[in-house]
Amino acid sequence: MSNLFGEPAGETPAEKTAFLLRHHIALWDVIQSCEITGSADSSIKHAVPNDLTAILQTAPVTQIFTNGKTADRLYRQYLLPATGIDALCLPSTSPANAQWSPEKLVVAWQAVCDAAQRGDI
Repeated sequence: MSNLFGEPAGETPAEKTAFLLRHHIALWDVIQSCEITGSADSSIKHAVPNDLTAILQTAPVTQIFTNGKTADRLYRQYLLPATGIDALCLPSTSPANAQWSPEKLVVAWQAVCDAAQRGDI
């Protein structure tokens, strides 16, 4: 995110939160809890989705982005029916996604910066 917006995102949780708020970005996991073996998304079982109601009732969210195909699939399965806001799936930033270099990720994730500059987020 700091590469997209051309400024440090900060080191402390407070600095990182301030960075996100400055750019009108909220980060939230699709899944509140689940059973998972190691870090393999394919092993996710008994997923419990997060409730985004409080965020969506408080903030004028107009765009949702998902970080990778698993997050996108889970968002569509569990949250899209409740939110009614379609999500744009971006490539995963996980180190396991070795096919995407940091440079390629920055280009793909430019959609977040573009949306923020348009006021869409």
